[in-house]
Amino acid sequence: MEEKQKKGIVVAGSVLVDKINEIRAYPQSGELTQIVHLEKAVGGCVPNVALDLKKICPDMEVKAIGKIGKDEEGVYVSGVLEQEGVDISGLVLMEGEKTSFTEVMSVLNGQRTFFTYAGASADFGFEDVKFEQIHPKMLHLGYFLLLEKVDNGDGRRILEEAKKRGIRTSIDLVSENSDRYALVLPCIPYTDYLIVNEIEAGKLTGIEPIDENLEKIAHRLMDMGVKEKVIIHKPDRSVCLSKEQYTVVGSYILPDGYIKGTTGAGDAFCAGSLFGIYQGWRDQEILEFASACAVMALGSADATSGLVKEQDVKAYCKKFYRRKEN
Repeated sequence: MEEKQKKGIVVAGSVLVDKINEIRAYPQSGELTQIVHLEKAVGGCVPNVALDLKKICPDMEVKAIGKIGKDEEGVYVSGVLEQEGVDISGLVLMEGEKTSFTEVMSVLNGQRTFFTYAGASADFGFEDVKFEQIHPKMLHLGYFLLLEKVDNGDGRRILEEAKKRGIRTSIDLVSENSDRYALVLPCIPYTDYLIVNEIEAGKLTGIEPIDENLEKIAHRLMDMGVKEKVIIHKPDRSVCLSKEQYTVVGSYILPDGYIKGTTGAGDAFCAGSLFGIYQGWRDQEILEFASACAVMALGSADATSGLVKEQDVKAYCKKFYRRKEN
């Protein structure tokens, strides 16, 4: 009876604001360049995945849990979430610290450079998740390797407590070139669904993330403790391993000029995966919908505005063809 009462998805972890500065050229040391356009957008796992889920299914209960500062950016990010129907009662205000933010230096029609301030999200941990006040069907925790307390033991505590309460758990990571992936390994036995890209999957297992190794990597991650599904996505395909069934789905072939930005595509894939898992879909359906959600994000310059309702995502992507599975 208790399990039937659980509903909705909690998205916990990184909350930040992206401050996007468009520039004509990136300066060399000692040089000056002019900012020609300013923009602000929400960012991080919690806003991106939570907003995507609400856009996919406006009736779904989605709760954001994270830490923000008592500042202009905190007001902004909580306002955006609340306006879209995300429950923000789990956002904790932190005295004396700023909301996490990223200064994005974006060259017109070129590359982006990122300067991140860890801020309040770095202090997010186990004590900020009020389990007695939440009863979700699923809890998604991200981004590992960007949250100091979560990386250093609180992530495992959060996942372990969720499992004790009958809540299904999922996690994702940020990609970095380091040996810090070992910090995530103690959390894997408390993870039902691991959703990562091929670089992160390779770093977790120590196996080169080339196409012919993806199945081996997925099995290794299962052996390391993932309970239900390992989902790995890369630009040309996505794979899912569950209960010894291995599924591969080719990504969509997009026309030249379609991609407006890559920011948020991974989070959109994650949100699509979580929605499919929540609905009890087959692995093939989960991957097909998740990759369609990524297409919607790629067609938008920011992280979240490209997503639309489930049926509209599916209808829109019918005009594209998929890459054939090798």
